[in-house]
Amino acid sequence: MKKNWIKFCSVVLLSGWLAGSAAALAASGPAETDVRRDAVVLAVEKVMPSVVNISTETIVQRRSPFDDLWRDFFGPYYGRSRSQVRYSLGSGVIIDEEGYILTNLHVVQQATRIWVSLPDGRKLEAESVSDLRHSDVALLKIKAENGERFTAVTFAREDDLYLGETVIALGNPFGLGGSVTRGILSSKNRRPPVEGAEMDLQDWLQIDAAINPGNSGGPLINLAGELIGLNVAVYSKGDGIGFAIPIRAVSEALSLMLTPESVGNLWFGAVMESREGVLFKSVETGSPAEKAGIQPGDILESVNSAPVTGLIDATRQILKAGEKSKPVSLQIKRDQQTRRVMVTLAPESDYFNEEYLQKRLGMKLEKLTPELAETLGVQMMEAFAVMEVQSGSSADKVGIRPGMLIYGFDGEPIYSIVPLARALYKKPKDQKARLSINIQRKAGHFIESRNVEVEVALE
Repeated sequence: MKKNWIKFCSVVLLSGWLAGSAAALAASGPAETDVRRDAVVLAVEKVMPSVVNISTETIVQRRSPFDDLWRDFFGPYYGRSRSQVRYSLGSGVIIDEEGYILTNLHVVQQATRIWVSLPDGRKLEAESVSDLRHSDVALLKIKAENGERFTAVTFAREDDLYLGETVIALGNPFGLGGSVTRGILSSKNRRPPVEGAEMDLQDWLQIDAAINPGNSGGPLINLAGELIGLNVAVYSKGDGIGFAIPIRAVSEALSLMLTPESVGNLWFGAVMESREGVLFKSVETGSPAEKAGIQPGDILESVNSAPVTGLIDATRQILKAGEKSKPVSLQIKRDQQTRRVMVTLAPESDYFNEEYLQKRLGMKLEKLTPELAETLGVQMMEAFAVMEVQSGSSADKVGIRPGMLIYGFDGEPIYSIVPLARALYKKPKDQKARLSINIQRKAGHFIESRNVEVEVALE
């Protein structure tokens, strides 16, 4: 009986202590853990400072087919062709502290000016660094004061994706602030990539997170706050179906865009990628990199004795060290052995210029400008004018004549001398190049225009 009484008293005392403790906890306020700040909120907080709004201005020259008629009638009182300004909006994500930004090419394509609205409310101008058409990826750089740093996103590992995992689509549409939608990864890319082929929805990630207007080019992230893709499109025939470019394709595009050639117009001749450090993916025949002894598979460890921390840092260091055509010391690892090589970069225009085009094509080309178009009596377009054709050359044999306009090479538009000459450099002698040619002929007060495709054997 005495033992039961002691047991009863102990239970009463314990209950009283527990009740008092609960009351004390309730009086002290809510628990420190906020149940609303779940993994999604934490991931958004981590990445949102790197999400930007992108606005562009594109000036399009307008020329009426009646311009020549009005000019003949009104003479000096007739003005030049008018310009039309077009605007577009999209999103992007900062990938480096110095202000490099990834977005979709279709957001900034042919833009005359580009502005970036930051999460802190500032609006800064940006410049296009490089782009890759078949991947719809573009690389921009904020024009900022020296030393200014920006918050950059962290990349996820390539193909580190779980079917059905939670994904978050971020953007900054219209510069009004961050936009967040959540869903799951509905499908990984449905087919293996084909090198050089243009991407379509079969190559993209499919998600059920809504991609709002203006979110194109923004980041798609996982719950760890890591970049797994770039928002690219919505499926108009489906409800709540969105697509994103996978991080693997984004990384491959970066390796082609982040080269000394693309960033600084210096010929290096090697493509690097972020894999087990900075790896040399390919080396161009006859390039400074090949002459220095660099081989595919080599791992870059340092530039002029300074260690490299990633692809962007490696490109930046090589450019800075080689901008005055001075030899650059690279420490590389090959087959577990470390060695040093010396490479000298040179301006691309020293190699890839009008003289090189004339040597390979057998004709002299000149970039078409409004002034040259007026002199030749042709309508202005993005093209090169044929100024001279060497007698007996392949171009002469297929009927190319002075005054014709070349606007495409192997199905791709051409905008400047260096990219065209570089594309020719990759083709061996006697291989054929397919040229898209525009032929214009003045008929009275009108201009007749037709397009043809011809194949020219390279010299």
